[in-house]
Amino acid sequence: MSSILTNVAAMAALSTLRSIDTGLETTQARVATGLRVGAAKDDAAYWSIATTMRSDNLALSAVQDTLGLGAAKVQTAYASMHSAIEVVQEIKAKLVAATEEGVDRSKVQDEIAQLQNQLVAIGDASSFSGENWLKADISAGGGTLGKNVVASFVRDESGNVSVKKIDYVLDASRVLFDEGGDLGILDGSTVIEGASVTVMVNVSGVVSEYSVASYTTDDVIAAGAGASTFDGSYATDGTDDYVKVGDDTWVLAVDQTTLTEQEVAFEDSGGNLWAVDLTSVAPSEIASVATFEVDALTSEAQFAGLVQMVDDALYLMTSAAADLGAIAMRIDMQEDFASSLSKSITSGVGRLVDADMNEESSRLKALQTQQQLAIQALSIANSSPETLMALFR
Repeated sequence: MSSILTNVAAMAALSTLRSIDTGLETTQARVATGLRVGAAKDDAAYWSIATTMRSDNLALSAVQDTLGLGAAKVQTAYASMHSAIEVVQEIKAKLVAATEEGVDRSKVQDEIAQLQNQLVAIGDASSFSGENWLKADISAGGGTLGKNVVASFVRDESGNVSVKKIDYVLDASRVLFDEGGDLGILDGSTVIEGASVTVMVNVSGVVSEYSVASYTTDDVIAAGAGASTFDGSYATDGTDDYVKVGDDTWVLAVDQTTLTEQEVAFEDSGGNLWAVDLTSVAPSEIASVATFEVDALTSEAQFAGLVQMVDDALYLMTSAAADLGAIAMRIDMQEDFASSLSKSITSGVGRLVDADMNEESSRLKALQTQQQLAIQALSIANSSPETLMALFR
């Protein structure tokens, strides 16, 4: 049936053209943006996932930046610790050289003092972005101070997010200097004990062991500046008295007339009685690697203790440098992982929302052709009422 009021063919052609225009608009948007899902209306689920993962990827990018900052801090601390180790090794070498007889220890001390000043300079300069991991106030925290480096951004299966960190604790075995006290490796106080000997002494009829300070013959002579006098197993330097208790081993003595309860250790040629001074303790000196003075030592035992103290400090510094190296290695690995993870997230989001440009370009061409045909069909449909006019002529 033909009608001049209702043109069914034109209505069908117009509907088809509108549908094609809608498809063409969608395809053109995909081609222009490169996105198959560019807004929530395109696919709410995929759009939500993509938006969340893009946000996480931005956070991960920030983590990569902080990893670079953390790596710089660790590298600064490691480089400084390595330099400090070299200086302490030099100090150790100077000490060993100073054990040789005839060496002017005052001159050795001048060299060591310069090396000690260099250690202080290294500690002061070991700072990056305002943080110094070799010189810190660990006393305020009870001997420890926590440091950390941001390592990763994590979202668990429940949607909860967290920032993971690499922790590093500064303590007496990892910092060179303690700003709030003397707990650091180089400024920590160390008691350098002198020599001691255990002697059996009869006191009031009871024989017991006593640990007392001991001295070599050279020590006794040095104490009296060469003026000591010897009488068999007794010696005096004018101030202190000594009795011999073993081969080249002397202990401080007291006048027996004031210690009637103790067994006589020696009777000198003048008839004086001498006993072991049980109150004498091994001489000691409080020192640190950053402050000790070689020419202040009074015995070879103390000198040996000083060498051991420096070697102990060197061991702690080497261990701390190894810890810093391990953290630096982990940061490098974490940087590589973060970079790979960021690329994977970007790729995963692309699979969800990116448009297939080959497919979209083919669809665009097809829709443009369909549009032209639909326009042509609509034109034909609109011209059909004109044929009815011929019937009335």
